[in-house]
Order: sequence, then C-alpha cells, then structure tokens
Amino acid sequence: MTIFQNIPFDKLEVGMEAEHKRLCVADDLYVFAHASGNLNPMHLPHDEADKKSRTEPVAPSFWIGSLISAVLGNKLPGPGTLYRSQNLKFHGRAHAGDELIARVKLIRKDSDNIAVFETSVTRSDGTLLVSGEAEVIAPQTATSFDVNDVPGLTVESHRHFDRLLQMAEELPATRMAVVAPEEEQSLRGALLAAEHNLIDPILLGSKSKIREIAEENGLSLDGIEIVDCENHAEAAKLAVTMVHEARAAAIMKGHLHTDDLLRPILSSSGGLKTGRRISHIFVMDVPGLDHLLLVSDAAINIAPDLQTKVDIVQNAIDLGKSLGLETPKVGVLSAVETVNPKIPSTLDAAALSKMADRGQITGGIVDGPLAMDNAVSISAARTKGIKGLVAGHAEILIAPNLESGNMLAKELSFIAHAEAAGVVIGARCPIVLNSRSDSEKSRLASCAVAALHAHHGGIVS
Repeated sequence: MTIFQNIPFDKLEVGMEAEHKRLCVADDLYVFAHASGNLNPMHLPHDEADKKSRTEPVAPSFWIGSLISAVLGNKLPGPGTLYRSQNLKFHGRAHAGDELIARVKLIRKDSDNIAVFETSVTRSDGTLLVSGEAEVIAPQTATSFDVNDVPGLTVESHRHFDRLLQMAEELPATRMAVVAPEEEQSLRGALLAAEHNLIDPILLGSKSKIREIAEENGLSLDGIEIVDCENHAEAAKLAVTMVHEARAAAIMKGHLHTDDLLRPILSSSGGLKTGRRISHIFVMDVPGLDHLLLVSDAAINIAPDLQTKVDIVQNAIDLGKSLGLETPKVGVLSAVETVNPKIPSTLDAAALSKMADRGQITGGIVDGPLAMDNAVSISAARTKGIKGLVAGHAEILIAPNLESGNMLAKELSFIAHAEAAGVVIGARCPIVLNSRSDSEKSRLASCAVAALHAHHGGIVS
C-alpha cells in the first residue's frame, strides 16, 4: 500500500523541496498521444523495421513538464493541491529509457493559500530539460490518498506480432495452398499476406467464385495462380497432393468447414500424417506481456490422453523455437499446482514434467501442474512458494483439454484484448486455420507463423 500525505498551507515553509523520479518508457508515449490527441509521429515508437530510416522517438515536452504536477499533487503540497498557473521553458529532449527527475522548491507563500514553487525536470545525469515556476492553491487541511484506489492502464500494442511479421517478411515467400478462398475475408487475407511477402498463394477452388469475389471487393488477382476445383473436397485433396509434390510448403483454410479441410490431411492413405498427433496452437500477443504466449490445444484434440499431450507439448515447443524462443518455457495447466489423484490433469502434468526431464520431450523446459496464476505471474508463484524456471515465466500454456484451452484463448482475445494467430502443427506442413472473426493483424500473423515454421523445418516426414 502506498499512501500520499499532504502538507497543509499553514505547515508549508519557504525552502521546502520534493522530487519525483520517473523512467520514461515507450508506453508513456502511446498513453500521452491518446490522452492529448497529439499523434505527431516524432513522438511515437515505431517498428524495428523502421529504425534504420527513422530517428528515435522524442518524448513530448508537455509530457515531461507534466511530471512536475506529480510532485505537486502527490508530495508537496500533496493531495488537495490545485494549479493556478505554470510557466515552462524547454531546454532539452528526452527519449524512452531516460530516467527523469522532477523537482519543486517552495519560494513564496501569498495570501489566499497561494504557494509559488520553482520547478524543473532533469535527466538523472543532471541535464536540465525543463525549468519554470508554478503557482498553486495549497490544501488547508491534512488529508491522505491511497494510490491503489487508481486503476492501472494497459497499452494495447501488439509489438510481438510486429516482430514476427518483420522476421517472416525477410524470408523468401512461402508457397501456400489456399483452400476455397471463396468469400471476401479468406480471399483478402491471402492476398494481403502476399502483399507483405509472407506467402506466395495458390488459390484452390471455384475460379469463377474467386474472381467474382475479387471483382466485387476491388481485389487484384494479377500474378496469382488459381486452380479451378469442382468442390471443396477436391480442393482440399489437391492441397495435400501439392505438399507431397513439394509445390506447396503450407496450407491455409479458406471458406470451408475445418473437417472438410482436415479429412484428406489425416487420411491414412496419401494424407499428411506423421508419427506425431497434430495439434492446434494459438500464438497470442497479449497487451502488457513482454513475450509471446502460446496456448495449446484449443481446436483439435478434445480430451487428449497422456501420449497425445506429449505430442501437443512437443509441437508447441517446436513452434516456439521457430518463432525465436530459444528454450521455450512450458507450463502444464490444471486447477491447482500440486499433484492430486482426484484431478487427472495434475497427474498428466507431473508425468509430462518428468518426461521432459528424462528427454522424452526435448527442446524446452516443462513444469506442472501449474495453476494459471502461478504459471504467468511471478508474484503469485512467489506467494505460493513455487520455484523453478517456468513458474511465473511460462511462454507456452498446455491446457488440460480442448474446452479449457479454447476458453482461455478466447478470454485472452476478448477480455485481455490479445491478438491471436492460429496454426495446426504435427502434419508434414503447417496449416493455417483462420476464423471469420479474425482481424487483419491476426490473419497476417497466422501466415507469418506458418511461414517461419515451414522455413525452420516445419515440413517433416
């Protein structure tokens, strides 16, 4: 608990001083842009791809000056203080990563509870950025304020997906068979991914429908290969054939039922099955989280047994490594973090953890059972005395079953405002499963994820 206590006017003495330290971070620039309406790109962080051609964003001068109000309102005089005037002179600039120190010094007390302060903001190295003078109405009575009464803010940026897109755009476009892109969103998503050099699409479906959709929505099909198919079953089967013949390195679902797409993929005769079970993985960019979060399985395996979970975990680790996670940290979820024979998922989690220790699951660090809170929250893990490399740091979450995985992923999307990419792993190639509700960013990210996994050995025999 943090309490701010004020100093009433009659207790103020000339010469009193106070200061407030603040580390400038990129999110501060976004918050100020939205709060002020000043969207000057000079003050906004930019993608890694732009850094070579653009200078480092400059913190808005009025944001720097506003730090003075934090000292006046929180410390001296403190809660109950109201501004009458503030003049500012700007001497220098600040950037994300700079530690700033705002200072005030009482230089005069006037009638009617007026207090006048000398004000400044410097960098931690002493460089003067702002100077000025503030005139405030000081509080007359003592009062205090609990900082915890103020809600926090989470900036809804999706920088992790931006990084994935940049990584994929730097690779040769992945040849992708797009099955039945016969409505606007599925066709637009494929063409947009092609524009970003993520994929080189082959459109499999009704040529007349595809051209009609493109014409109705002003979409260009110039240079795009279209293969006419009588029905969805034929298109899905052709996609499988193209992978076998190395004419495609990935498959994307268009406007057809998932079962119709997967049927030829999972066929025991000529399908794309390997020695491993396929599983669906949501790759999620969650605002406020400093890393990607993978959730599996939320779409394919309804009630996986232990051996199926082994494949689900291995698939997720393999994908995580393709996306740049050096040694993915896997949290196997249950309702509790201790083994309880009455809760089967805790037994599976403990077995998976031990199997990883014995080399039966490779490439990542696996721990479980973990409840959701102590899988992703360091403070929750510490409170419960849970130690290890995964607790509080999980990059991959393995759900006990499809229902819990699906609910978890959709809660992150619709309540925590995460963006989600979705792919199926474990077949001879990655398979993009888009939903009709997916945003443009999600569709692009799904293609980027599939392209990166295909490039890093996602095609297996």
